[in-house]
This record gives sequence, structure tokens and C-alpha cells, in this order.
Amino acid sequence: MRAISLFSGGLDSMLAIRLMRDQGIEVTALHIYIGFGSRGDVSEQLRRRAELAGADFRLVDVREEYIREILFDPVYGYGKNFNPCIDCHGYMFKIARAMMPELGASFLVTGEVVGQRPMSQRPDALKQVQKLAGDNKDRLILRPLSAKLLEPTKPEIEGWVDRDRLLDINGRSRERQLAMAAEYGWEDYESPGGGCLLTEPSYAAKIRDFIAHETFGVEDIDLLKYGRHFRLPDGAKLVVGRHREDNEALLKIVNPDYLPLRLSVTGPYSLLHREATEADRLLAARIALTYGKSLPGQSYEVHIGDETVEAEPFESKTEAQKYFVLKP
Repeated sequence: MRAISLFSGGLDSMLAIRLMRDQGIEVTALHIYIGFGSRGDVSEQLRRRAELAGADFRLVDVREEYIREILFDPVYGYGKNFNPCIDCHGYMFKIARAMMPELGASFLVTGEVVGQRPMSQRPDALKQVQKLAGDNKDRLILRPLSAKLLEPTKPEIEGWVDRDRLLDINGRSRERQLAMAAEYGWEDYESPGGGCLLTEPSYAAKIRDFIAHETFGVEDIDLLKYGRHFRLPDGAKLVVGRHREDNEALLKIVNPDYLPLRLSVTGPYSLLHREATEADRLLAARIALTYGKSLPGQSYEVHIGDETVEAEPFESKTEAQKYFVLKP
């Protein structure tokens, strides 16, 4: 028998898989990629952790559909920031259910723990997730870490899994999970601090600013992950790298709405919206120069796409910072 387990790469999802494997259940670890989970490509890391827990690994890219159907119109609203957690979890289970015939799976598994997250893992929120997933009748969603605190599911009722060997973990403490990880000899798992960027106040603020001026698409997800973000007076967005890692990440971004800024001095890699007005282009050049190795009062060439402008840096970064999307 096989189950599909929603897989984040975190310790709880690894333990949920292992509890199933300990009962002889084959498991496919399914990572549903919405684009907001990390600032880099972690697919191989996820694969390694899934295999460590005893599962084979699948990744499904749903970014376009997620933005179109979930992100901006969640039935159950947002958490503290821009995180539609209840709708997100229900959506992921809906996708997993649809994949059951293809993968030969009989039920679904998740590492969710009752009471661990204030929005999406309350008992009433779990029922809302179940409703969104279309699982009210079938009851195929099993939460092995907290199963004994919840009503029996079909896998337990039918005897596919032994309920007595499932757990009753509750709340935000990770002591039992960490003890289990030590028993299994695991050291490679995501810390509790890792997770969805939509729960971060800074990323949420950048999304809110973005949608006030532009239409948000898949290519904009990574744009908001890196650099200093500026909103210029005529409405153009400017992103200026903060350090080498930022510059390297921004260089890899392919976004047809943005043009690169190339300085005639050493400085950060920057991106400016291609429809920026002449005034915003000049201001963008000044800001980028201010964060480069330039001298106040001296003029420099800045290439914006195929255009070249002459600009001077500001006397201090304070003058540039008044255009920050996120104020210091």
C-alpha cells in the first residue's frame, strides 16, 4: 500500500513519512512548489531528505495556478502577513488527491501538528482544510504526529495503519520531534525558523507595494526575494543588490518587465522597470551609484538597457533611502 505525503523538507514531514514506513506503507513525498518556500533551489536537498525518511520524491510546480487561484483571493483570508495558510493547505491536498490514481496511493499524509501554528493547525482550521480539499466524506487525510488527538480517519478505521502506533503531539514544543530525530540519527532537516516567505513581514510588504502598481506574476516571485527595493516618484520599481549573493541572484532573474543597470564604476547589480519615466530613470541611476564606489559631485555613465544616462550619486545614502519600500 502507498500513501502520498505532503513534503516541506521540515522535520515534521520527515517524521510523518517515517511513521508510515515503520508500518510498512510505501510513501511518495510530494513537494508542491508554489515559489515562496525559499530563496534558492532546494530541490536536491528536498530529495535527499525524503530519501532519508524512506520515501521517493516528486516535485510539482504550481506557481502560475497558485497565484491565479489562491494567493490574492483566499476563502479563509490571511495570517499576520500575506500568508493564506488554510487555503494553501487545502489547495495542496486537493492536488495530492488528484494525483492518487497516477501514483497508486490509497491515502494522504501530512506532518501537521495540532496547535503548532496559530492560523492553520487549530482543530477548526484542520476541518476547514479538509473541506477545501474535498475530503469531508472520504477522510483520507492522516496526520500521524497528532492522530490520537483527532477523529479516526479511513486509513485507521480500515486497518491500513495501526492507530495505536501513531502519536498525540500537541502544541509548539519540538522536544518530542527532536528526540525522535536523534533516535533515527537524523541531522539534515529544516529548522523551525525556515518556511514560507509569505509569513515574513518584509516580503509581505513588498508584495503589497508591488500589486498597488503592477500585476504580479510568476517571474516576480524571485524579484522580491533579493536586494533593496525602491518605489520611485513616478511609480517605477528599482531593485538594488545589497551584496555579492544578492547580485548573483539578481543576475539570474529573467523578467521581461525589468532592465539591468550597468554602472561605469564598481557597484551593485540593479533592475529597473522598463516603463520608468525619464525622471525615474535618472533617479534610479543616482540611487544605484550611491550604493557603488562613486564620489559625490562627480558624474558617471549608467547604462539602462540600451540607453545611457549621466548621473551623480547622492551625498549620502539617507537621501536614497527615502524611496525605500521598506523604511529603515
